[in-house]
Amino acid sequence: MSTPFPVTITKHNGLGNDFLVLETAQVAAHTDIDWPAQARLLCNRESHIGADGLLLLGRVAEDEISMRLYNSDGSLAEMSGNGIRCIAQAATMLYGHSGVVRYMVHSDAGLREVVVTPRDAEGSVVEASVDMGPITALPEASNWAALGVDAMRPVAHLSVGNPHAVVGVDDVKVVPLQQLGEMVPQINLEIVEPGPESNAITMRVHERGAGITQACGTGACASAWAAVQWGLVPAKAEDVLVHMDGGDVRVRVNSPKPGHVTLIGPAEFMQSAQVELIL
Repeated sequence: MSTPFPVTITKHNGLGNDFLVLETAQVAAHTDIDWPAQARLLCNRESHIGADGLLLLGRVAEDEISMRLYNSDGSLAEMSGNGIRCIAQAATMLYGHSGVVRYMVHSDAGLREVVVTPRDAEGSVVEASVDMGPITALPEASNWAALGVDAMRPVAHLSVGNPHAVVGVDDVKVVPLQQLGEMVPQINLEIVEPGPESNAITMRVHERGAGITQACGTGACASAWAAVQWGLVPAKAEDVLVHMDGGDVRVRVNSPKPGHVTLIGPAEFMQSAQVELIL
């Protein structure tokens, strides 16, 4: 028999890419929770509070936290650039930290360092800088040929702890992104065009497990990396400005060391709510 179990969650967004954060200490006595089912329940925008994903927050030490992300369809994601900023903000609020805070975050993609800087007195808006780790090449996704990408278009298959395919296009607004993304559901698909600024690109994304979203942090990192390789932005630009439907982030290529990227962008607290898990 299913038993309702009340917990408190917070909701945050990184440029419209929104997440529910649940501290796992609340359910420490329950080791058999079906988290994919809980994510599908809580993230459903028609019947519940709704979000792109559910983030599980654990406290490892004073300046160390753990992160696990379930997409809205219940699938497990190794990493999210927007999600890691949101969970770091949630940790500062939950644990009473103020001022500039630095966390080491344990994730399914490995250890990531996040620096959180408040942008208002309440800490409801922060800027977070994340060492997203190394960018590495991937083989093309299965069924990639079915997309029919013109051989003259630049394409990059990259890992930022999770899989991406980045395609250079002339106009991101006219590409049938939903249709193409559904053909390769096992990866994150980004389409990018240069500009409008000399050090900028414009990007749209179809995310694995969530569909078209307003923004994608790891996608911005993969796209900025590809744009530098393709010469869409100057290789010596300190930051690549990535414009997305939900807003802008900055990506620092080969930072804090060669082969890595640093993602810089906001996270915003939206609300706190009590919800019931079904155990």
